[in-house]
Amino acid sequence: MPPTANDFSSFKWQNLVNSVAANNGALESIKSHLDLVLLALEAIANISSEAILQAAKELNLESVVGDRITLWRLRSSNPKRNSRGRKKLDVEEARTLVLIICYLAHQHQELLRRAVGLLEQATEQNSPPHQTALLGNYLDKFINYYQERISNSPSISTESLSYLAWKLLIDLLFYSSHDGHQLLWIAIFDAARLSNES
Repeated sequence: MPPTANDFSSFKWQNLVNSVAANNGALESIKSHLDLVLLALEAIANISSEAILQAAKELNLESVVGDRITLWRLRSSNPKRNSRGRKKLDVEEARTLVLIICYLAHQHQELLRRAVGLLEQATEQNSPPHQTALLGNYLDKFINYYQERISNSPSISTESLSYLAWKLLIDLLFYSSHDGHQLLWIAIFDAARLSNES
């Protein structure tokens, strides 16, 4: 069963919100993390802007993400993006993106499970994962999307991008579970906290 907009009400996320809300560095990290997770989901499942907006509608989140321009502005809030017109991402918008990501991941759970299974199999056999069609297509799309959209891409090696792509793929499988929204929220909070400490 996919997450709904009401699921956060039963999750003690407010304490995390309060810890992050006043910390600009933490919010910057959250913007980047959510955008990368969504980028990976786009790459593995061919998620379009229309699909994201439809998910927002089905989750009754149209007041936050109701059209392409709003979605573009949210994605552009990632400080590492090439695109201009950045805005500040508030906590409610971050919560909305978490729910949308997990909702879409749940819709494509079988695909994610198959992809991660192929990745595990390739790792066990010590063979390059990208030699399988599904993983090869995903990796190519992820790297292309990253290089097109993220400003620091020239300084990151293909090997590092491949590692990031595989990690995000595995993470997406976890986020596709019913409790995925909790896992993703905790993950972005922990990443923000570590980023702030470093």
